[in-house]
Amino acid sequence: MAMELPRPLSIYFAAKNRHDIDGMLIPFSPDAKVRDEGETHLGPTAIRAWMEATTRKYRVTVEVAEATANGDAWRAAAIVSGNFPGSPAILHYNFVLTGDQIEKLEIGA
Repeated sequence: MAMELPRPLSIYFAAKNRHDIDGMLIPFSPDAKVRDEGETHLGPTAIRAWMEATTRKYRVTVEVAEATANGDAWRAAAIVSGNFPGSPAILHYNFVLTGDQIEKLEIGA
């Protein structure tokens, strides 16, 4: 299902599906925080390391099935396919935006 996502989310998901680390980093603010698999990653260096490790390990593609907004907070339900048990799975991506940048991303079931 095609849907209108804010620019930072569109950039992130398009780059994620290309496995393009530099592209995925573009919409993140310098002070961004990512929470995934029980770990928190703060700032561009830690976020890049997380992106490199998870991209290498899982090689996922993401199809956003639904997205809702509450102010600057966006929740996207996505069908995630890749190299992991139970693939494909539905994961939720919870974003907080500041202007045209991602300040926070939390990924979970």
